Amino acid sequence: MSDDGERAPEDGRPLRVAVVGAGPAGIYTAETLTRRAPVPVTVDLIDRLPTPFGLVRHGIAPDHPKMRAIRDTLHRALDDPGVRFVGNVEVGTDITLDELRTHVDAVVYTYGAALDRPLSIDGEDLPGSLAATDLVAWYCGHPDADRGKVESALAGVRRAVVVGVGNVALDVARVLARAPQELEPTDMPQHVLDVLAATPVEEVTVLGRRGPAHASFTTMELRELDGLDQATVLVDAGDLVLTPAAEERVAADRNASRNLAVLRDWAGHRPEPGRVRLGLRFYRRPVRLLGDDRVTGVEVERTAVDDAGRASGTGEYEVLPADLVVRSVGYRGQGLPGLPVDTDTGTVPNQEGRVLRGGAVSAGEYVAGWIKRGPSGVVGTNKHDARETVASLLADAEAGVIGPHGDRDDLVNTLRARGAEPVLLEDWRVIDAAEMALGATRGRARTTLHERESLLAAVRAAADRQAAGR
Repeated sequence: MSDDGERAPEDGRPLRVAVVGAGPAGIYTAETLTRRAPVPVTVDLIDRLPTPFGLVRHGIAPDHPKMRAIRDTLHRALDDPGVRFVGNVEVGTDITLDELRTHVDAVVYTYGAALDRPLSIDGEDLPGSLAATDLVAWYCGHPDADRGKVESALAGVRRAVVVGVGNVALDVARVLARAPQELEPTDMPQHVLDVLAATPVEEVTVLGRRGPAHASFTTMELRELDGLDQATVLVDAGDLVLTPAAEERVAADRNASRNLAVLRDWAGHRPEPGRVRLGLRFYRRPVRLLGDDRVTGVEVERTAVDDAGRASGTGEYEVLPADLVVRSVGYRGQGLPGLPVDTDTGTVPNQEGRVLRGGAVSAGEYVAGWIKRGPSGVVGTNKHDARETVASLLADAEAGVIGPHGDRDDLVNTLRARGAEPVLLEDWRVIDAAEMALGATRGRARTTLHERESLLAAVRAAADRQAAGR
């Protein structure tokens, strides 16, 4: 790995902060700390993966190149001399939380919310039932993706049901409905492209338990569904008839108003022979997944939504045939070893970004991003969230609650001494170049390296070449 582990001398050293999680929330936090703080600050940006960017790399669908290009903006923060990317380090395994705190003056946890929320219905554990987190990790090339589970679930799928009406649900539906030639230019790993090309999807149905006024997807994501080469979007006009309360909600919410206009334009669409039927169905909730050895269908119940936006069952049921069911009903966070998490909210208890332990502020510990506020907002939301947390941290520094008191050993040197392989910025650049070179062999801008060992092998090979050249 790269040899830039040494930091500035301790005499008059800056405030040293560790940010755990190198996704957008972590990078925005590091950027705000180093560029806007009135005092000198250096940041170790720690991630358990050998690569930065979090959900921008492993969550935004690869057929969204413009949205994924936000990593170019995020990369500028990594180039700041006050920020050091430290990848391939898992807090709780390679170093404990208590040990980490001995190396820095403050820690900000920004590692997100990676667990899916289950439907908690019968049949959910059948083969052919997947969490969106599993499918997304697989098609984005996440090193921890369960290839066997996902590829077995996709085998022979003709009819898929996606439960949820957020942007991730639409991403999943769109990827499943796309023709192979549409996905070929993306940076998906080759095995993902091969499996999707061999999956004979004929119908994808997106289910929402409430009406279109309460859908959380953005209009940009929604409109993309109507631009697929071999799919026709189908909407039941009856689902677009709103109650007075829903009409008021739409009138007060520009996104909901735009969504409804798009959906009404599509209500006249009819199925077309040879094209994937991509249906959006509202006021329906799954109550049971059917099948013996694997999923064969979904029993759904018609719902009614009251003026407060609560959905309840009407007792009207139907069965949707399905070979695959993907749940996309939210994310939840989990704690690092030694860090408290509220099991109801899936967030770390905090007060304006200051971590609370037993109801009291824990000096020197902070939180930002989804693990702070829950899985809400878009990528840019994390920027405002990070500013609030950084403001709290800097106020504590000004008040003397935290500060550069005494010498502290360098984190990277400590990790290397115990046999860990931290991946630094120059190492990430090697990985970046290797992915672009791999993509070029197939006429693409990039092909994602999906195995941790492949990522690390690229770094080791570069280090060997450098050593041989000395």
